[in-house]
Amino acid sequence: MLKIRNLVSSYGVIKALKGISMEVNEGELVTLVGANGAGKSTLLKSIIAQVKIESGDIAFMGNSLLGKPSHKIIKQGIAIVPEGRRIFADLTVVENLEIGAFSGGNQKRFKELSKTVYELFPRLEERKNQFGGTLSGGEQQMLAVGRAIMAAPKLLLLDEPSMGLAPVIVEEVFKIIRRIKEMGTTILLVEQNAMMALKICDRAYIIKTGLIVGEDSAENILGNKVLLEAYLGGENKQT
Repeated sequence: MLKIRNLVSSYGVIKALKGISMEVNEGELVTLVGANGAGKSTLLKSIIAQVKIESGDIAFMGNSLLGKPSHKIIKQGIAIVPEGRRIFADLTVVENLEIGAFSGGNQKRFKELSKTVYELFPRLEERKNQFGGTLSGGEQQMLAVGRAIMAAPKLLLLDEPSMGLAPVIVEEVFKIIRRIKEMGTTILLVEQNAMMALKICDRAYIIKTGLIVGEDSAENILGNKVLLEAYLGGENKQT
């Protein structure tokens, strides 16, 4: 579904990605793990044309995304939940969801898609007329994910969904991510909490300083203490 080949992306003169190659197959939940500053978020931003691409290629459903603006990429079936959530604080929950449907060209499916969102996140239905800025951090993350689902994406990009959340909320969010995958949505998850991500994904790539340094099934990576210690700062010690 998504194929990235020899991708080099930069911020000015600084090369953030130095020849990344990876792929996400239809129906998979693939995670990209690594330390802060490794290039995880840059990869997602490159996919949706928010970072300068120096060379390489990104293909989605067999078509190159290079040179296409972000709004056209989203219309092709890719949605992102950005780092820091970035919901519209001055709009209600319903209005935030309406924007998600509009961005994906799914205004006519609003009722159907919002029903799916409310089934995943009952609290959002309870607060549907509440302003986004009055929600708790966990509820705002749920709204950010729900807004992306309203675009009915073929591929969902999740950027650090656990950031800033209490452990009990993190557990809930990751269970819902797994449920979204089971509903048929392909997911590329970027996450610093490697252990949580590896517990729910099918395959994982490990990134360090803009380079892929490992790729395997989640099970094999979780069982490789040397790899975890070397590239993930000993996160295998977490529970």
